[in-house]
Amino acid sequence: MIIYPAIDLKDGQCVRLVQGRADNKTVYSDTPAQVAHSFQEQGAEWLHIVDLDGAFSGAPRNTAVIKSIADAIDIPFQVGGGLRRLEDVENILNAGAERVIIGSGAVSSPDFVRKLIANFGSDKIILGLDAKDGMVAVEGWVQTSSLPVLDFGKQMKALGIKKAVFTDVSRDGMLKGPNLIAIEAVAKGTGLEIIASGGVSSLNDIRSLKKMEPVGVTGAIIGKAIYDKKIDLAEALLIARS
Repeated sequence: MIIYPAIDLKDGQCVRLVQGRADNKTVYSDTPAQVAHSFQEQGAEWLHIVDLDGAFSGAPRNTAVIKSIADAIDIPFQVGGGLRRLEDVENILNAGAERVIIGSGAVSSPDFVRKLIANFGSDKIILGLDAKDGMVAVEGWVQTSSLPVLDFGKQMKALGIKKAVFTDVSRDGMLKGPNLIAIEAVAKGTGLEIIASGGVSSLNDIRSLKKMEPVGVTGAIIGKAIYDKKIDLAEALLIARS
């Protein structure tokens, strides 16, 4: 299982939100590239980066910062947030991202996903599967669609998507543990490889997710718990690799 330390970007800073709310923000660093380099030095093999300004506005806003992160590290990273146009995806990949996460754009236009896979290949495109009460959340989690998460995941798999970042929005930034039941249900029900996100707050959470590898849970994103020193990244990496 791969651990993905998270870097959330807002106004060029490294921040964390609680349940995705822009009015509940903690700034951790003015130098995201240094944070990324620190994660690499601690042994991280991948990073997870979200352009929060992009998620709220519908177009990337922190591409220059993402480029600075790419220049500072040697490990691959994935990027999500506001990627609704083919040229925006191309720009983020050209900035150094190994792959991109498509959420709202996939909900509003499955054909967009088809075009992305045709242009960049299925290994470059991940689904952002964000859930509120079993339904897909969109527009930076501000709105909830009428799409059931499982149905949407299956639909995207049929188009060629292989991986999804699954986030239970109610758990994000809360340090109350991931929604293990929902994560397992989505992995089994969609057949997608699932990167679990939201609420990971202890090494036991990592152990629990690690046990789900046989059903398709291949990764875990950790944000606030690392910044607040609830989880030691090196220890988390050891558990994930065991």
